[in-house]
Formats: sequence, structure tokens, C-alpha cells
Amino acid sequence: MKNAWIQYDQEQVQKVFSFNEDYMNWITKAKTERLFVQDALALAKQKGYQDLKDVICQQKTLKPGDKVYMNQMNKSLVLMNIGTKPLEQGMNILGAHIDSPRLDVKPNPLYEDGNLAMLDLHYYGGIKKYQWVTVPLALLGVVCLKDGTTLEISIGTKPGEPVFVVSDLLIHLSQERMKENAEKVIPGENLNLTFGNIPLQNEEKESIKKNCLQILEKRYGFTEEDFFSAELELVPADAARSCGLDESMVIGYGQDDRVCAYTSLMAQLDCENVERTSVTLLVDKEEVGSQGATGMHSQFFENFVREVLYAMQETEERTLRRALMNSCMLSSDVTAAHDPNYPEASSPNNQAYLGAGVAILKYVGSRGKSGSNDANAEYLAKLRRIMEKEKVQVQCVELGKVDLGGGGTISYILANYGMQVVDFGVPVLNMHSPFEVTSKADVYEAYKGYKAFLGAME
Repeated sequence: MKNAWIQYDQEQVQKVFSFNEDYMNWITKAKTERLFVQDALALAKQKGYQDLKDVICQQKTLKPGDKVYMNQMNKSLVLMNIGTKPLEQGMNILGAHIDSPRLDVKPNPLYEDGNLAMLDLHYYGGIKKYQWVTVPLALLGVVCLKDGTTLEISIGTKPGEPVFVVSDLLIHLSQERMKENAEKVIPGENLNLTFGNIPLQNEEKESIKKNCLQILEKRYGFTEEDFFSAELELVPADAARSCGLDESMVIGYGQDDRVCAYTSLMAQLDCENVERTSVTLLVDKEEVGSQGATGMHSQFFENFVREVLYAMQETEERTLRRALMNSCMLSSDVTAAHDPNYPEASSPNNQAYLGAGVAILKYVGSRGKSGSNDANAEYLAKLRRIMEKEKVQVQCVELGKVDLGGGGTISYILANYGMQVVDFGVPVLNMHSPFEVTSKADVYEAYKGYKAFLGAME
């Protein structure tokens, strides 16, 4: 195992720290998939990317050198930089997801109990529920009113704003509760948000709930019935920060998978002139199976490529099929880093380590490689060439011991088109917890690797 920090001179160390400073600022702000898309679009437009909808409506013709995007319901985004080689010869694709485990507000959430107003929540993605109690949380999302108005809600991320919390039973009264196994010690139905405590004057019934509703209407412009057409998420309120005495790591919420999404986005925007068309996919719903209109199982990417081909005067269906089949993809997703506190979960010679570079996973899946995309040797050899040429430090790994489980990414979905796909991402400690940890060196090596891949002519 080689430590990536050893290869850097002082100037390169400064580049690593500077890049990660921007990264920490980004994930501090873009804590939801909608916010990530919003900020990514702003940068893409500055770089000359145009909306595919405008291309279609204005019947524009696309050509090599043009840059185009598609915003899928404000929760997924496709960016394409059209290369000089015919599109049917394939694309170099990066695919990351921008959703993260969190707590979602239910459709009918607000109630009063025990002199408190409470919000009923439903957790999203795979979490250890006990990690999410007593953590300061921010309320983020949108409320869509019947008249078509969309209200953007953000409470708890700015100084001076209130935060929220899911309570936990004090240790003095937890003797019986502590006998439960970790999965059951905090039941899902107990993940309810402490929302308010002051009653509305001259109200006898549900006076605290009514006071909260009055505040919501006066300050934020929506009523109780509007919760039904809302997407509101509870996420950790704290900012991403440097971690470790040497400030070598990043600690923050949502690094699975926004660390790979951010580095992929920066690589896409920084690759100006390409021979093979470069594409970055930033998608939703990976944490719950990639279903739905904004998940990778949707056909929005295929439809996007078809429309681009039409705008390039390529109308035959076989051209689309060839473009997809001849493509190469990096599934930009994180993997588990070795944790010295829990060595029993690691496969020592095949585990990712913090600070050892960006990780390549030939396969993921669980146990007997179930559900995995297993990249072929020829493709891995090509990636080795590309990374070595650009001096990107990589480590070839698995996700833990064989019989302990595994993980899933979007890699197998794109592989269904017949394209070459492999998982390629940043090792993470504390994955799926409110505060995940990455190495700044690995974050920077991921950016270098993604940029090298997008610019490759092979």
C-alpha cells in the first residue's frame, strides 16, 4: 500500500488542499440532490453548456465542440461535450449519484404529543438508525402549492437559524432499550422530529401544533395541506470541515456519493476539447435502487442521447445503439475504506485505504458477486494505461470480506447497453452515517482520474 501524499511536492500539496477547500464549500451548501443540480447547472452554463430543450425548440443543429445538458426534474443532470469523433464510436461517461441517506418528511407529518409539536419522518436509504438521533438537523427542500408556485425551504444551515433534532432516550432509563440489537434499538417509527414547544394563545386543542402552522404560513408561505405536495429532507446541519491534526481528511455529510459527483463534475467542466464525446451523469435514487423517473433505470439518458443524435442529423436507431454499446464508463461511486477499529470486516490485501489513491473495483455486488457488474480484463488494462500515463494513483480493491455483504452502484445498469463499465471512486470511512470521512489526497486523485478518462482518445 503506497500513501499518495508521499508523491506530492509542496506545490502539489497546496493544490490538493485548495481543491478540497472548494469541495468542502460545495458539499456544505449542496446537501440535497436539488441543490446539487442547481449549483451544477450554474457552473455548466458559465462553461457554455446549452439546454437540450432549447436545441429542440429552436431546431438547432449540434456539431463537434458543442456542449449540451438535460435537467431531469431538477434532481438528475446530464452534461455532454461533443467530441470530434463520430458519436456512434462511443462516449467516455462518468456516472455518479447525488442522493444520500437522510430523513424525509412524511405526507401528513405534523402532530402534537407531550407538550411538543412533532414531525413524522421516513428514513431514506440504508442507515444505522441509532446514528441519526441527537444530531442537529436542517430542513431543506421544496413545497409546491396548488397554484403552481414552488417554495424553496431552507431552515438550519445559516448562522442564527434554528435546527431540529430527533430525540433519544436518556441512559438512566435505557436499561431495557440497551438490550435490543443495534437494528432495533431505534425503531423506524421513533425517528420523529422535535419541532416546537410554544402554544398558540387562546387555543385549547393542539395549540403547539397550531402555533407551528402559523409560523410556517407567515414565514414560509404554506399550510398544513401543502405538506402533501412537498419534498422536504432532514440532513445534518453542520458544515463540512477538515479532519485530523494534519487536516488531511474531510468530514461532512453526503460524501457518498457527492465526493464522486463533485470530482466528476469538475473533470467534465475542465475538459474543453475532446476527441471522444465526454458525458457526466449526476443521478438521483441510487440509494433506493435507482428506480423512478430520476433514477438510472429510467430511460432519460437514452432519450437524451437520441435527441442529441437527431440534432446532429443522425436519425437511424442503430446509430444510437452503436453509440451506447461502444461507450466506456466509470461508475463514479465510493467504496469502503479500511477501518483500524474494525479490521475483522476488511480483506487486508484487497481493501481500500484512506490516502492510497482513487479505488478501482472490478466488481461490487454481495457475497458471490450477486448483482454486480464484473469488468473485463481488457478494459481494466486500458484504464491502467490511462491512469499511469497521467500519473493518477489508483488502488485495486474489493468492498470488504466476501461473506459480509457488499454494495450496489449504477454500473450494472449502464453495462446492460453492452458498454465497458467499472466502478471507480473514493474510499470513505463512516459510510452512510451523518458524518462521513474521506482523504483529501483521494479526492484529488479521483478528480485527476476522471479528467484523464474523459480526455482519453481510446
